[in-house]
Amino acid sequence: MYPPSAMPAPLPIDEVLPELIAALRQGSAAVLIAPTGAGKTTRVPPALLAAGIGGGQQIVMLEPRRIAARAAARRMAEEGGWTLGREVGYQVRFERKAGPETRILVVTEGILVQRLQADPFLEGVGAVIFDELHERGLQTDLSLAMARRVQREVRPDLKLVAMSATLDPGPVAAFLGNCPTIESRGRLYPVDILYIDRPDDRPLPAQIAAGVRRVLAATPGDVLAFLPGGGEIQRSAEALTGLAAEQDLAVLPLYGDLPAERQDAVLRPSSQRKVVLATNVAETSITVDGVTAVVDSGAVRRLRFDPATGLDRLELGKISRASADQRAGRAGRQAPGICLRLWPAWEQATLPERETPEIARVDLAGPALQLLAWGEPDLAAFDWFERPDPAALATAILLLRQLGAIDNRGVTALGRTMARLPVHPRLGRLLVEGQRHGRAREAALLAALLSERDPFPRGPRGAGPRRASRSDLLDRLDALEAFERRNAYEGDLNAGAARYVLRARDQLLELTKRELAAGGKEGTEDSLLRALLAAYPDRVARRREPRSPRGVMVGGRGVRLADESAVLEAPLFLCVELDAGSSGTLSEALVRKASEVEPAWLPAERLRTTVDLAFDESRDRVAAWKRTRYEDLGFTGDLIIAEAEVPPPDAAETARVLAAAAAERLDRALPLDDPEVAAFLARVRSLADWMPELALPRFTDGELRDLLPALAAGRKSFAELRRAPLLDILHGALSYQQLEAVRREAPERLEVPSGSQIRIAYEPGKPPVLAARIQEMFGLAETPRVAAGRVPVLLHLLAPNGRPQQVTHDLRSFWENTYRQVRKELAGRYPRHAWPEDPWNAKPQRRPQRR
Repeated sequence: MYPPSAMPAPLPIDEVLPELIAALRQGSAAVLIAPTGAGKTTRVPPALLAAGIGGGQQIVMLEPRRIAARAAARRMAEEGGWTLGREVGYQVRFERKAGPETRILVVTEGILVQRLQADPFLEGVGAVIFDELHERGLQTDLSLAMARRVQREVRPDLKLVAMSATLDPGPVAAFLGNCPTIESRGRLYPVDILYIDRPDDRPLPAQIAAGVRRVLAATPGDVLAFLPGGGEIQRSAEALTGLAAEQDLAVLPLYGDLPAERQDAVLRPSSQRKVVLATNVAETSITVDGVTAVVDSGAVRRLRFDPATGLDRLELGKISRASADQRAGRAGRQAPGICLRLWPAWEQATLPERETPEIARVDLAGPALQLLAWGEPDLAAFDWFERPDPAALATAILLLRQLGAIDNRGVTALGRTMARLPVHPRLGRLLVEGQRHGRAREAALLAALLSERDPFPRGPRGAGPRRASRSDLLDRLDALEAFERRNAYEGDLNAGAARYVLRARDQLLELTKRELAAGGKEGTEDSLLRALLAAYPDRVARRREPRSPRGVMVGGRGVRLADESAVLEAPLFLCVELDAGSSGTLSEALVRKASEVEPAWLPAERLRTTVDLAFDESRDRVAAWKRTRYEDLGFTGDLIIAEAEVPPPDAAETARVLAAAAAERLDRALPLDDPEVAAFLARVRSLADWMPELALPRFTDGELRDLLPALAAGRKSFAELRRAPLLDILHGALSYQQLEAVRREAPERLEVPSGSQIRIAYEPGKPPVLAARIQEMFGLAETPRVAAGRVPVLLHLLAPNGRPQQVTHDLRSFWENTYRQVRKELAGRYPRHAWPEDPWNAKPQRRPQRR
């Protein structure tokens, strides 16, 4: 089949088509670089078909976006005089317009991966074209690598073409076997680039409205404004209401989740001047006729994977310089135009040169499952166009293991079933479980709710007490089914988004019935809740306290239920929609949608019951808890789902735990402040300094810790430990000879001339101290000594009031030189006490004399 001889108006790409065809006849691949507006998307597939490239077999073109795939197929059919759905067709998610006669088929990236999965040799396909490869979608990278593997190993006749306006051709040409690169200069009309003078602090919708007003006055054509998402588009449309009425403008939204008929309406001619508010779906591939002005917010929302949380989240950021150029080029496809960039000129140089490929920033579970089911045994060794981060790949493998898609032997039967479903593996498991339990329709609606734009508003549900619910997802399911029955809804609901979700449900249900075996008897509501658990086994959380919004998720992550969640009572719940925040910090994540989990639903192979001993800081004792854990296969921390205190079952282990706790808190755990214990330790430590030949222990903290196992035997708490016979154990730590030496050379008490046994105060590093009344020391000429006479005792000679009158280590000198002055000062004050003139020969006295 060839296009008719009557060709449409020429486009710049036509000049290089002969060169491209020649390259493909001589080799198996080519790279085509052509600027925006050159016509590569709609002219290359028919040209290859007409030239017989691919041997007359079907030509498949991958188009990253659904709206572009439909538009490209329609334009080719119009230009070639063909019927859309016959000679030229398209297949996007949930929609196929093609038949057995289709020779050019435009598909989105996920569709091509599924075709490669079902038909590993691409039978009947002669050429695969990868359009807009610079967007580097994850599925595009995967399908390119898979197609290259097919070409290299089993289909050398398969032709591969990579096309882009901004792609660096070197790496992809090398990947495709150092194939030739063909470049078209294109025909882009001049576009004047305008910037704002300084950063604008106004809300983005106000900036867009002002920018649209400015460019409308400067150009006669339509306006295309780029915004990051549907919310910004809606608010900007509201901000443009006055201007639209004033100048009779048609303000039209354009984004990926918009229903197909509304997307197509944007591309049709209009009697009114149009202002199209679009996300980056309008950057490439599609032409909005009549546009001569672009207003660029410079913002984009892109998915990014956070390895710390295991989540993909939409991240608002700045576009790249390549995207800015693409957007500006929309104003010059059909006539000279202008582009107003809502940032200062100096900021242009700060933008990244190109977008980071999705493979470097999103969840890899889906591609990993596709490759494993395709027969690739080693994902790390697979010939990726760009190798993913090993940590991200390991996270994907872990999730597949948690979902039951793989085990130690490879892909399971369940995993192969999931791989046939063109949805994320989580949703694949949800659909499988729903079909298995006879709730396929409801499971398909849940999957649509989780994968499509949420038709329900975000935020609190209004004033007053909230009704407790088992599942936020089932509440939404019930509301959507009620909306479907009545075609109306009492409350806030985006009707258009709701109808889109319902259409997605129907497509998923049809897919489920086609790919999966019939289910069993219809299950209950519990069946749906269990299906959600199967899809999110790594998102189980336990509420910290009854009715508290705070919880802890498997792996140890703290979470908090959002105000809009009605799951108020379930002790265990699923964190189905988890917002990790914009910073990726380890603070609590916000659970926007939750669902109840019954402990009995958790798979038995993931549950483990133990009795754990631990030291309870609040009670200073060893306690035992019987705990049931839900095991995290990632080994990042299991989730305790039930616990109760029980008596410690093992005395030896209890003693070990107590000793370990005491080792960190010696002062609290041992009676080291007990006078007898403290005195003995001081004597031993002092004597160890004075007589090192005795090899006495110094009872350091380390040596005291060595005594703890003996002290802790049979005990459970610090209170019991402090009552342990520590002094006896300290004695036992010394040999008989060492203990006798301590008693002899560092005596606890010393007898003075009065006959009193007075305690000596020891302190390591200081001389021993003997405090005695002067009257008890009469007749003693020499200072007492310890440590085999090596160390003189420091005498504190006390006045009758018990206060030191003289401190000396030379008693003889005191009697000879100081005593007379002391006697003179104290005799009158303390007449009942003896103050002899000759202390050498006076009788020592314990008590004062009676008169």
